[in-house]
Amino acid sequence: MPNYLRSHHCGELRIDHLDQKVSLSGWVHRRRDHGGLIFIDLRDHNGLTQLVFDPKDNLECHKKAHQLRSEWVITIKGVVIPRTEGMANPNMDTGAIEIEVEELDILSEADTPPFSICEEVEEVKEDLRLKYRYLDMRRGKLQRNLHMRHQVMLEVRNYLSQSGFFEVSTPILCKATPEGARDYLVPSRIYPGSFYALPQSPQIFKQLLMIGGLDKYFQICPCFRDEDLRSDRQPEFSQIDIEMSFEHIETLFKLTEKMFSSLYKKCLQKDLETPFQRLTYQQCLDDYGTDKPDLRIPMRLHNLNDIAQKSTFSIFLQALENDNTIKAMKVPQGSDISRRMIDQYTNFVAQFGVKGLAWFKVQENKLQSSIAKFFDDTLQQEIIKRCDLKDGDLLFIVADKKNVTNQALDHLRRHIAKERNLIDTSKDAFLWVTDFPLFEHDDNLELQSSHHPFTAPHPDDVHLLDTEPVKVRSQSYDLVLNGYEIASGSQRIHNPKTQEKIFSLLRLTPEEIQVKFGFFVKALTYGTPPHLGIALGLDRMMMIFLNTENIRDVVAFPKTQKASDLMLEAPAKVGEEQLRELKIDIDSKEIL
Repeated sequence: MPNYLRSHHCGELRIDHLDQKVSLSGWVHRRRDHGGLIFIDLRDHNGLTQLVFDPKDNLECHKKAHQLRSEWVITIKGVVIPRTEGMANPNMDTGAIEIEVEELDILSEADTPPFSICEEVEEVKEDLRLKYRYLDMRRGKLQRNLHMRHQVMLEVRNYLSQSGFFEVSTPILCKATPEGARDYLVPSRIYPGSFYALPQSPQIFKQLLMIGGLDKYFQICPCFRDEDLRSDRQPEFSQIDIEMSFEHIETLFKLTEKMFSSLYKKCLQKDLETPFQRLTYQQCLDDYGTDKPDLRIPMRLHNLNDIAQKSTFSIFLQALENDNTIKAMKVPQGSDISRRMIDQYTNFVAQFGVKGLAWFKVQENKLQSSIAKFFDDTLQQEIIKRCDLKDGDLLFIVADKKNVTNQALDHLRRHIAKERNLIDTSKDAFLWVTDFPLFEHDDNLELQSSHHPFTAPHPDDVHLLDTEPVKVRSQSYDLVLNGYEIASGSQRIHNPKTQEKIFSLLRLTPEEIQVKFGFFVKALTYGTPPHLGIALGLDRMMMIFLNTENIRDVVAFPKTQKASDLMLEAPAKVGEEQLRELKIDIDSKEIL
């Protein structure tokens, strides 16, 4: 049996190792036959090393090397020698040396891969890469991403452990509770007709740990949500979960900021400026139209309701009569944008329900547009001052329902910033968003939790619970990075009566409360400390750290945007015998 134990990895050898006898194992990356000499680039997770097979030195090895093909697994022994003068490769860490092979053993042959492994820059369709994910890993980029992910997880664990936190694993098989998304259900064989739920988060468990007196808990845990997917979302994802007792929100903010400073320093080799900027939820909507703004974009929204009210532009006046909102967004030096491009932007915002896009260009400190005649000089100067307009700027204006206006301008802001390279990519912009509403209306205008039903109301707004609950602010907070929400948390309710009040406002009957949360409500009655926490989306963090817009680039075995696993061909049907064991009957008529 061949001895495939390695003395070195393929990316380790340097000119200092000359004349040493070494053992390497790995995959054939490239093979080049120069008539007499055969060159093989040998690859492992650490890098590449060039092997040379010379028939004059070892005819038997040279004959074996003739057989080698891409992705065969081999082990070799040989001597480190310098490359021929003028043949060094400065683009390889091992580019100054090569291995003169004395022994070669073939450990495993390989079929021709469905795509090139050695050409990492080659464009390969994502579906094909996901189907052969194990081959995609060999191409290097995904391996590097997973290595960085390991470093980040290790640093998080070290930082939180040194800060007095205990890592505790919470159950995967648990009970369905309303947390804002659909649950993945697991049927029970022992209790026919009953189901476990995979956790959307360890929310209740970490609160129970605080009731249990653990004081400081963390966990890097899997979570599951059966919801529509996007490029920054997966049905199963990893979360850095943190909970602490007898602390204030300020303590948690400082802890989180110091943790990110450590991550940036040790994993990204960057310095991070703290403290992070803070804005309230309402400020974010007013200035950016979204609760997760990318602060690297130098464009804000401005309310023009009062100015438009003094104009003679009937469309704006009618919008105000219908209780709509008029907002504007400046495009710095955007006067070069043509009418054709403006029409394209008008079509772009139309997909969000906006009926039109008004605009002004600024020339010689005056507004130029077909609608400028409806605004006298005084009103034009008010607009110029409010929106901080300069000659050469362009101003877009939307007049519609508040949420429609905000959504349209938010998307237009990001679209134009990316298109015109207005995003300052030299920095990362962290933002704490605070004072979210405790409740929001669902499609039936009924109250539902904006965050989750265990979030504490703002102490200044508790009196509004009985009269205007929709105006109550919560003690919740999000952490936004470059326009992505990467963390969310809150001060939890620790008073049983307050928790009962929230449940009643959510129209839960005593029977429903008992069935869904009876164990938790009971636990609150045994002396619950004030506690708070935060959950950070590890996958989304890594996506930003590694400068990719696709979350699947940072997950070892991800699902597609349709929540399928192309490699495992899952989800899949199961046999009738297994269904009978679970007492499950599939109605084929209901399956489309």
